[in-house]
Amino acid sequence: MNWKDEWKWLAGFVAVFFALYFLPVGLPRFDGAITEGLELVKWYVREHVVLCLVPALFIAGGIAAFVSQASVMKYFGAKANKFLSYGVASVSGTILAVCSCTVLPLFAGIYKRGAGLGPAIAFLYSGPAINVLAIVLTARILGFALGAARAVGAVVFSLVIGLAMHFLFRHEEAAKAAAQADLPEPEVKRPLWQTSLYFASMAAVLVFANWAQAEPSDAVFYAIYKVKWPLTAFFAVALGVMLKLWFGASGLRLILAAIPAVLLALFMPDLPILSFSAGFIGLSWVLNSSGEGELNDWFSSSWDLSKQIFPLLIGGVLVSGFLLGRPGHEGVIPSEWVAWAVGGNSFWSNFFASIVAAFMYFATLTEIPILQGLIGSGMGKGPALTLLLAGPALSLPSMLVLKTVMGVKKTVAYVALVVIMSTLTGMFFGAFF
Repeated sequence: MNWKDEWKWLAGFVAVFFALYFLPVGLPRFDGAITEGLELVKWYVREHVVLCLVPALFIAGGIAAFVSQASVMKYFGAKANKFLSYGVASVSGTILAVCSCTVLPLFAGIYKRGAGLGPAIAFLYSGPAINVLAIVLTARILGFALGAARAVGAVVFSLVIGLAMHFLFRHEEAAKAAAQADLPEPEVKRPLWQTSLYFASMAAVLVFANWAQAEPSDAVFYAIYKVKWPLTAFFAVALGVMLKLWFGASGLRLILAAIPAVLLALFMPDLPILSFSAGFIGLSWVLNSSGEGELNDWFSSSWDLSKQIFPLLIGGVLVSGFLLGRPGHEGVIPSEWVAWAVGGNSFWSNFFASIVAAFMYFATLTEIPILQGLIGSGMGKGPALTLLLAGPALSLPSMLVLKTVMGVKKTVAYVALVVIMSTLTGMFFGAFF
């Protein structure tokens, strides 16, 4: 018997016993925090799992099934053209407009296929950080200076953090580049333009299904919002046509899979999420029943990512809600503590803002009303920018998933870089504004 291991078990039992023995059940703050954690999970499941996470998982599975490792390495690998790879990765958020959790399957997809750490991290940060509508609303509601600083800071951060991660783990990246040099040229099954259009249609479904409501004064965003579901349906149909013509999917199965989604869209137009869900259920059936080959590999890869990512996201959202609550509702940490800690423009107020932002879950655009309330309670402009730069790109759920994708050391380094850069940038901004 290994007594060292047994003592660890005993210590664990004792810790759990005392934690449960002194559990503050019945205290309003504790009971309310549990409710907030469950409410945040409920909201996340309703608003983000079907519309955001499921499409992202299918896109990531498609990367694994249809994009060769050598192709990913050609554009994002350790030996790829740095200007091209970092440039594309750093502005990807202007197209995707996803949250810190939705970007995770996409990051995992390109990273596991051989993308260099630097470009992959630049993509990971920029995906949720560079949201055009969020930047426009930030400038309109919180002031032009904050909106402009957020836009510039997000692009610069994605580049600097990506390059910094590459430098910190340069020996691993050098070994990866050497290994990639020996890989044979990939067999090309279809032209690049066909694969590109396939991913563009999937990305369009993700983007338009999650297009946020805009004010009529924002003419372009409002016009797109009014037709978001017809646009989503158009790109879904385009995807089906591509699957039939280029990927060998059964036309009969595609039609049968589309019938429930079409009927729900016609007879229940006020609940588009039902039609959207039926469409992805049908797509799953088509892929899983297609026999051996790329289509079945697509479904298998998406399902494997789902098993890896979904439980960690749900657990992380629950803990985040318990600690910090939802917009307008408190968790176990009182909101007045947060408002007090982020007043002024000291190092500690900016550092505290970056820590809170790193652990709190921000869905797309929710950071703006949260900041509006905090600024009204005395939050300084520097900590406000700090939160805008750290919050959308990080969250406790995303950290838990990143640990399983790229390991503890890289995750800690990435979080530390975001926190440190956000803190220093907030201090610099607060000194002038």
